[in-house]
Amino acid sequence: MKRSLAALAVALAALVTLASCNETNNTFQPNTGALLSFLSPANATAGGSDFTLTLNGLGFVDKTVVQWNGQSRPTKFVDSSKVTATITAADIAKSGRVFINTLNPTTKSTDNGLSNTLAFIVDPSPNPVPAITSISPTSAVACGASCASASFTLTVTGSNFLAPAGGAGGSVVQWNSAQQTNLTPTSVTGTQIQVTIPGALIGTAGTATVTVFNPTPGGGTSPNGQKFTITPGPVAGHGGAAAEDAPAISSDGRYVAYTGGDGGHTQVFLRDSCEGADAGCQPRTILVSSAEDGSAGNGDSRSASISAEGRFVAFSSAATNLLKDSPSGHQVFLRDTCLGAGESCKPMTQLISTDLKGALTGTENLLPTISASGRFVAFLSVTPSHADGPAAAKGTAQPNSGFRQVFVRDTCLGAANCTPRTTRISLQPGDAPADGTPQKPALSGQAGRVALAGRDAMLFTRGTAIDDRVFLAVTKDPRD
Repeated sequence: MKRSLAALAVALAALVTLASCNETNNTFQPNTGALLSFLSPANATAGGSDFTLTLNGLGFVDKTVVQWNGQSRPTKFVDSSKVTATITAADIAKSGRVFINTLNPTTKSTDNGLSNTLAFIVDPSPNPVPAITSISPTSAVACGASCASASFTLTVTGSNFLAPAGGAGGSVVQWNSAQQTNLTPTSVTGTQIQVTIPGALIGTAGTATVTVFNPTPGGGTSPNGQKFTITPGPVAGHGGAAAEDAPAISSDGRYVAYTGGDGGHTQVFLRDSCEGADAGCQPRTILVSSAEDGSAGNGDSRSASISAEGRFVAFSSAATNLLKDSPSGHQVFLRDTCLGAGESCKPMTQLISTDLKGALTGTENLLPTISASGRFVAFLSVTPSHADGPAAAKGTAQPNSGFRQVFVRDTCLGAANCTPRTTRISLQPGDAPADGTPQKPALSGQAGRVALAGRDAMLFTRGTAIDDRVFLAVTKDPRD
């Protein structure tokens, strides 16, 4: 029996000796410190703040030190089964795997004081959910069979947009119409995305919703999608009326305003030809006679007049959906397209044919002319004819008959301490036969003079006869 026990002891000693040596006869020293069971928490998110890490196990002593990837961290001894350590935000700034162990004080050369190692996971920080505040432009004209050259740049403004890292993983613009199309931006900052919209996406009239998607982890789709309106393409000469309207062009020739057909009504459009613009400019067509939601006017619009730089367009329209509580009949409107303005500018339409004294009540307002800056708009106002006949019996104004007067509207655009007002330029109404053709007033670039057609046309302060039918009205004293 004694011989058996001795033999077993020798065998165990041999096993221990073999287990402590490697192929080159180097001796490995086993860990002699505490035994780690689990960590709390076992993971954190990259980019987080400081936190306390708790290590649970056996064999901790008063001077046990927690090590983070081999580096000591401030440690607090709780008891033999628990210690805590302070982990800083810098420790978890990047995602990845961290190795945690403890070190106990050593008492002899064969005691290394090391515990076993546990892994701590630093998860990637989640991507934020993007948000959209606006898009520009908000509408385009359906390109029909000419979509190959109809692509344009869409600018999306908002927050939490992500630039791609390593060529991937950034924000994506989603174009949602009949189906969803994901578009890779050409440029991305935290607050703005620019993306090219292919012409094929605006081939037919309709609406699309623009959203932005951020990839996982986290991320998601912006909850506030923006509506983009695709209006029917213009048809020159719709109803025989559009052909009568001459186009208007900006002073540099880049922008052209014109009338075209759209779903049963004539509409006013503005074409950016990119003439003289930067190489990145994409030609596009904007619907000017649009409602607040971007849809086309529900009545005929025509007679476009454009400011010198192309930003403002005045026009006449019978549509009642361009503004809330818009008057019936033909009215004159001014559209600020925001072309060339800052990002804070929002396209808007205002009523021009209005005044506080009620002089324009019940009139048909036609043929506007805009000043170079866009501040002043002259237009013709027609009241029902006083002559006997069907028009007088009905008591309604006819666009081509009745008493005609010329007004100038000061919108106060770009002026400080200014109150918008409407001034009648013609001294007295001019009666016209029922089949007469209304004549458009001509406004000088600085709105200092208005040329009027008609024998009874007079000036605001003084007038000059051009011939027996045309008068030049001066709207301000040349000494001013």
